[in-house]
Amino acid sequence: MATLDDKLLGEKLHYYCSSSEDEGEEDPRGGGGNNPQGLPPPEIDGGPNTGPKGVIKDWQRYKQLESEKRAEAEAERLALAKRLNLSCSSTLQDDEEKAREQKIEEEMDELLNDAFMQEYMQKRLQEMMSTVVPTKKHGEVVHLETDLHFLNAIDNEEKTCTIFILIHEDEVAGCQAMRGCLQVLAKDYPTVKFCQIYSSVAGLSKHFKVSGVPALLVYRGGQLISSFVRLTDQLGEDFFAPDLEGFLKEYALLPSQEEMPKLIRGPAAQLSARNNSNDSDSD
Repeated sequence: MATLDDKLLGEKLHYYCSSSEDEGEEDPRGGGGNNPQGLPPPEIDGGPNTGPKGVIKDWQRYKQLESEKRAEAEAERLALAKRLNLSCSSTLQDDEEKAREQKIEEEMDELLNDAFMQEYMQKRLQEMMSTVVPTKKHGEVVHLETDLHFLNAIDNEEKTCTIFILIHEDEVAGCQAMRGCLQVLAKDYPTVKFCQIYSSVAGLSKHFKVSGVPALLVYRGGQLISSFVRLTDQLGEDFFAPDLEGFLKEYALLPSQEEMPKLIRGPAAQLSARNNSNDSDSD
């Protein structure tokens, strides 16, 4: 069965052949329209293909271009479909990842709100902090009654613990203020050990008892790291805990409360932090 292309091509060939015979094309070389010698007409460069062969070539070229156009369009369609598929896949993956992250966050919130988990985290935090800061809590000023107690207070303590030992006498000005200040700081810094001893018990000279107290010795790891003699020269005879605290912080002898976890802070420090927070909120 002939196709539509064959029919069209046959009609065009018939049209061109009939036109050529009816018009009686003359031989360009002057031999007449019948061209008795049967010589083919000369080809004129650049001229249009008007004969049967030219029509066939034109039709073949047309079909070739049409086929190439369809192939190009199909390639573009496939490329577009591929891009759309990749885009849809990427969007689906992003949505699935967000859903997984949200689910994990919800599960973590549920775990963190659980009382058992909070207790477990507190214990784990204490274990981790034990390798960084002393975990032993003191909170009170230790009164050293003998020189042996003085030595044991230094040698039998954790190597990372800071030990303050106040040497005092009741009748010397400034000693009573120092004892009151140490009681306050002992509660604010429970990981620091505060002690006090009379100068007479420590075996110091009579001259030191009169002119050297109140004195403050600071030990860490069994070694004397700092000493202050007659602190009234720096603080005066009447001072308070914040004055002594600021003085010791200037020499970096007290731990920073901001860096200490709440779990190991003293109750006085936590109360002070809450008061500061309330004051800032009211402002």
